[in-house]
Amino acid sequence: MLLAAGACQERGPSDTTAGVRGPPHLEPVLRYDPANHLGPLFQAVQLAGVFPDSKTFADARPISAPETIVERWRAERTSRGFDLAAFVERHFEVPELPATDVPIDRSRTMEEHIRALWPTLTRPPDDPDPLSSLLPLPNPYVVPGGRFREIYYWDSYFTMLGLIESDRIDLVRNMLDNFAHLVRTTGRVPNGNRTYYRTRSQPPFLAAMVSLYAQATDTTEALRYLDAIETEHAFWMEGADRVVPGEALLRVVRLSDGAVLNRYWDDWPAPRPESYREDYELAQTLPESGREAFYRNVRAAAESGWDFSSRWMTDPTDLRSLETTELVPVDLNSLLYHVERTISELRAFRGEEGDTEAAALFAEAAATRRRDLMAVAWDPGSGFLYDVRWKTGEAVMDRPTLAAVAPLFFGLATAEQGRAVAERLETDFLEPGGFVTTLRVTGQQWDAPNGWPPLQWLATEGVGRYGRADLAAEARARWLGILRSTYRSTGRMMEKYDVMDLGRPAGGGEYPTQDGFGWTNGVALAMAARIANAAPGATPDPGEPEASGPAAAVADSAQIRALAAKAPR
Repeated sequence: MLLAAGACQERGPSDTTAGVRGPPHLEPVLRYDPANHLGPLFQAVQLAGVFPDSKTFADARPISAPETIVERWRAERTSRGFDLAAFVERHFEVPELPATDVPIDRSRTMEEHIRALWPTLTRPPDDPDPLSSLLPLPNPYVVPGGRFREIYYWDSYFTMLGLIESDRIDLVRNMLDNFAHLVRTTGRVPNGNRTYYRTRSQPPFLAAMVSLYAQATDTTEALRYLDAIETEHAFWMEGADRVVPGEALLRVVRLSDGAVLNRYWDDWPAPRPESYREDYELAQTLPESGREAFYRNVRAAAESGWDFSSRWMTDPTDLRSLETTELVPVDLNSLLYHVERTISELRAFRGEEGDTEAAALFAEAAATRRRDLMAVAWDPGSGFLYDVRWKTGEAVMDRPTLAAVAPLFFGLATAEQGRAVAERLETDFLEPGGFVTTLRVTGQQWDAPNGWPPLQWLATEGVGRYGRADLAAEARARWLGILRSTYRSTGRMMEKYDVMDLGRPAGGGEYPTQDGFGWTNGVALAMAARIANAAPGATPDPGEPEASGPAAAVADSAQIRALAAKAPR
């Protein structure tokens, strides 16, 4: 019999900051969780390097009950000539790398090639399988491609941009229904639909996805997801009523002045199953007392989507120096500002009993978050926005990153702040192939020289919102230029690109650069549409950052500001 997913043999001591033990959110679910149910066998296979990519075994399907396989392994492993790889081959179905190739047709444009890729990247509804680590989804969905065989949370927003341009609103709705299903069954949107991803989420783009869908259909259609958005917000805010100044609890931090903001976190301090060997071996170089914090920071970085980057490291040459859980990320809190505004606007639009009061409370929460975040993240001397160390309130000014575009994209910045950030981006971050992720070359994939599709979209739309349509157009042209050049030479759409040397493929990270690729395709089609329509993006008066913009929610902002003014303080 499969054990409950929360029962793990690697239970570690509690995080002293969080004051909890184990994964508090998970409901017992009788579904295969490889690291938990295989225990020492899982560790043996991963540390032996039976598969070059640790994710392969995490995704493998046992052909009989996991406890039976473990018993056989215990009985056989001391036998002369025991071959662990052969044992795994007998007892597990190993996933094949899905093909993402579409025959290269030189007469096809890049856009035509991308539209031909959607069927290849689309998966049908999943059949529940108790011996699979896949969390089954009831509707079709798009995967990124390559080793990423499942849906991924924040990737999907950028994939949806292209699905909308391809008139696949039906698939956007299917994916939103899947995310709502995950919220109902797990209490959050997990990193991806795998059991081993249930202890963490990713940047909370669900509200932004609903905004996209509402803009493509109508606001009434968005109301079906209001409950899911509110449940997700409650997940991110769990502990806000208990955390005291200068401390943190789960994903919530309270600064010394009482301001409540958020951080990335993971509910479990152990090696990531999909990168088990890498995490375990690096942790062994630390004193035992430092390993739990290391695992927390590794997993929190994975929740951020920026795994890995000097953004999270006190020493950019040493992954062991991760301080992810010590930081208030400027992009995460910009997203949660948007979540709160979206809830407020949808409540106001629905107009049922209690909605007016709730709309006012969420509008006030958004306004408070904006004020508190910008007070600590904005540095007028350098004209830029930074992550913040929540224990001290100190901005991490020695590690500027492209995450600074999030307050522009979501409209938190003032006109002056937006113009200053855009100028800094133009001066320091704009490269021949688009915007570079950070200013440090470290060998980590979320650092220079790499550029990533989601950040290109947020940056170009963000600076366009603050009156820099010229910069947005130039960056779009450069990014699409490297995509088209790579497509012409390889016939592929890649996960990331080297934006500093246009003749060099992107590198870094724990795995080879993947092709496919969902969010690259989505951003490419959306940017191409911007250019074709000669519309650099919505550019409301930057003196009114609450106004509707490229990521705005679905109701009249003047109404929301009025609700905020009436909210209790």
